[in-house]
Amino acid sequence: MKVAVSRKEHFNAAHRLFNPDWSDEKNDQVFGKCNNPNFHGHNYELIVTLIGEPDSNTGYVFDMKVLSDLIKKHILIQFDHKNLNIDVAHFKSLNPTAENIAIVIWRILRQHIDTQYDLKIKLYETERNFVEYPAH
Repeated sequence: MKVAVSRKEHFNAAHRLFNPDWSDEKNDQVFGKCNNPNFHGHNYELIVTLIGEPDSNTGYVFDMKVLSDLIKKHILIQFDHKNLNIDVAHFKSLNPTAENIAIVIWRILRQHIDTQYDLKIKLYETERNFVEYPAH
């Protein structure tokens, strides 16, 4: 009997989408205004979901306070009010698309959450645009 529990968090970050191997023209063609050399920002909404069986003693799948603390310590402190291209080491050579941000967040949290739990990341870049990882 598996149950999904989720924690929603929020962070603000700037980024620029571009491929350094491409010309300015090609970057503009592919990434449009997201290729602004002076960067642009988003108010990201992050939903972290853990799937597992409720503990017979507590009834919890996972202690939500512990999950909140993990997200704050390992994600929000690194990402919130940062320029992802410049301030976050994970994106020094990785284009900080919503897809890549979600994968990086998953990889960071996976190191701190027991593999008995399935881990899913949903990241809203705007109210209408979001990504999920893994996508099953």
